[in-house]
Amino acid sequence: MNTQIKKTCGRISRNGLFAAFLALSVSFLHHPIGPREAFAQAAPSGLPIPGFWDPRRRPQRPDLRLTLLRFVSEVDYPPFNYAGPDGNPTGFNVDLARLICVELKVECTMQMRRFDTIIDALDKNRADAAIASIAVSPHTRKRLDFSDPYYRPVARFAARRNGFDGAVTPERVEGKTIAAVAGTAHEAYLRTLFTGAEIKRYATADEARAALQRGEVDLLFGDGFALAFWLNGIEAGGCCVFVGGPFLESRYFGEGVGIAVKRGNDVLRLALNWALFRLWEKGKFADLWLKYFPINPF
Repeated sequence: MNTQIKKTCGRISRNGLFAAFLALSVSFLHHPIGPREAFAQAAPSGLPIPGFWDPRRRPQRPDLRLTLLRFVSEVDYPPFNYAGPDGNPTGFNVDLARLICVELKVECTMQMRRFDTIIDALDKNRADAAIASIAVSPHTRKRLDFSDPYYRPVARFAARRNGFDGAVTPERVEGKTIAAVAGTAHEAYLRTLFTGAEIKRYATADEARAALQRGEVDLLFGDGFALAFWLNGIEAGGCCVFVGGPFLESRYFGEGVGIAVKRGNDVLRLALNWALFRLWEKGKFADLWLKYFPINPF
């Protein structure tokens, strides 16, 4: 993953995407989920399914006169976009795009690109919509328009089983070693708020996770979604668990993640809003969420 533009919460970390926007003003360490998550659904298992859609405000379907909708996503950002065993694009974002196409009844294509080329692809009309976990921020809104958010960035700490229990506060981790991916919003957040900890920087998320598995660090701080996917997978081997959190500081991790379109393309943006609402209303968004996140990132 290109660490220079895509890091804060994993890819939201791509909110690191435009890391220049990171203001070092300190807010709260641990933010409760905001009012826009008030419409979250609960799965039969009790796992909350985040939602930004108010059932009392049903969007109208605009007159979308497209015969082909060209989606673009990123090459390698599991669990949101990555190449499957057959080499074809897969992941949460890719599957969500397919569901949107079915709901809108339009033919769609999916092109995988390097993350740093996605905005240019929209600007130059090489794609219509980017479903690439681009965090909505004051900076990204200067370049793009966005659909309603379909998930919110969250940062989490992970520790080895029986290695750390309870809340994660600056006082409790003083003198502890914390792994973070270099140049991300996660690292910036740690350096601002967890000043008594020793922060160990790694070039990639895989390297940071391996360091935690080997016991080279006490904690790992990173994207809650990517960590949930890892903790639930065979690579983690049951080594580790979430501790503390969630951390939802929008100044660092973004206000939410939406589907990006070229500025001024309101018809497509509103059509995407309508499709997202319909998928959430029908329970299809919840089904997709549980497929990829059986361990709650929140």
